[in-house]
Amino acid sequence: MSVLIAPSILSADFAALGDAVRQADQAGADWIHVDVMDGRFVPNISIGVPVVASLRPVTTRPLDVHLMIVEPERYLDAFAAAGADTLTVHVEATVHLQRCIARIKDLGLRAGVALNPATPVSALDEIAPELDVVIVMSVNPGFGGQTYLPAATGKLRRVRALLDDRGSRARIEVDGGITAGNVGEAVAAGADVVVAGSSVFGQADVAAAIAALRRAGEQGFATRRQGGA
Repeated sequence: MSVLIAPSILSADFAALGDAVRQADQAGADWIHVDVMDGRFVPNISIGVPVVASLRPVTTRPLDVHLMIVEPERYLDAFAAAGADTLTVHVEATVHLQRCIARIKDLGLRAGVALNPATPVSALDEIAPELDVVIVMSVNPGFGGQTYLPAATGKLRRVRALLDDRGSRARIEVDGGITAGNVGEAVAAGADVVVAGSSVFGQADVAAAIAALRRAGEQGFATRRQGGA
């Protein structure tokens, strides 16, 4: 297994979003991370279904759609039709989590759950075997450019242990404040997919930025394989 790099378009130039996604695709991105915010679950409004639909023809990379919205179950079908490959909902945002996950899978997509920094890992207990993705938020969601919360490293380890204990093969994404300087730590602790916004789109050379994240992430994988996490 290798680390997957998922640049977040939240930090891209929205006036030239298609070009930014094409650039990330050509620079070696594995997934394209799309942050959908409603101004209710998080204190920001970003994009919705039409933007996802407009990006689908632009890239062959999987669209990793992170729904930071209340009542996500109302919009699953629309985002699937728009071209999402993964839909991740927040455990804190719906009272019918299992129903959401089941519907995402019925739509033929990868199904994910995200945990905010203060949400305990135990929230995954009942749903872990059904998941394809778990996002560990390493910042409080809502805005790009934040600093990685150190407590996320221990949480990644605990999520990895819980998934292994439950026999889940779900990938763990780490999302928030990721740089080439801390990605190795996060991957060593259990992350498989790295979401990076300003560390990719905020750089003059997007290809070099992705390559630097991948090198540091692979070093983290080596540490994990050696049991040094």
